[in-house]
Amino acid sequence: MIVVVGTAAWDPGPPAVPAGRACSVALAAAGQGARVELVGRIGDDAAGDDLLLALARAGVGHVAVLRDPSRATPMAARPAVDDDSMDDEAAGEPAESGSEPGAASVAMPDAPRLEPADVALGLQYLTSFEVLVVTEEVPASVLPACVEAAQYAGARLIVSVPASGAEPTDLPPDATVLAAPESDGEAFAGLIGSYAVALDRGDAPEAAFGAATSGGWERPQP
Repeated sequence: MIVVVGTAAWDPGPPAVPAGRACSVALAAAGQGARVELVGRIGDDAAGDDLLLALARAGVGHVAVLRDPSRATPMAARPAVDDDSMDDEAAGEPAESGSEPGAASVAMPDAPRLEPADVALGLQYLTSFEVLVVTEEVPASVLPACVEAAQYAGARLIVSVPASGAEPTDLPPDATVLAAPESDGEAFAGLIGSYAVALDRGDAPEAAFGAATSGGWERPQP
């Protein structure tokens, strides 16, 4: 089983879909047939209800997703599509980076925030797992709890960090750290999902990593 720890969000669309890195990774892995559980915290609101239903329909488990009555579920906002960019695409010319239709950004400052105790509590609902993915919006204070959980379960640890961030310290030597690009977020989420699926089925880390990172993402420099 693959466990993804991160901030889940809702994109009201159209189409209405789960959003945020954690959801994208979880959906990418579930789409390849893996058993996936999400650990996170969302609002106790209508958007949160819709989010959990959509995840369930896509095969992503959410028994470890906590509901926060004091904060709203994060919402994704789709940028306006520039007419000039659409004209360029129609003429066969590439649009500017980050301008692709459908790309949504998620505002995180007021989102329900994960705490170390949340991860410990969430993982109590899960029996065992082979891979633990921690996405870049997870607070640094939560990372030690994730490391401890992965070591206790004997699971592979994958950590994504912001493109401008340094590699976290105190990680196990076999952890994989990936720098999240500023654009092409869905492709990056798919990369992590594919890598996690390969590890979950027992592929050697080197082979799984080499195949999943063929697009060119590298470990960040400390």
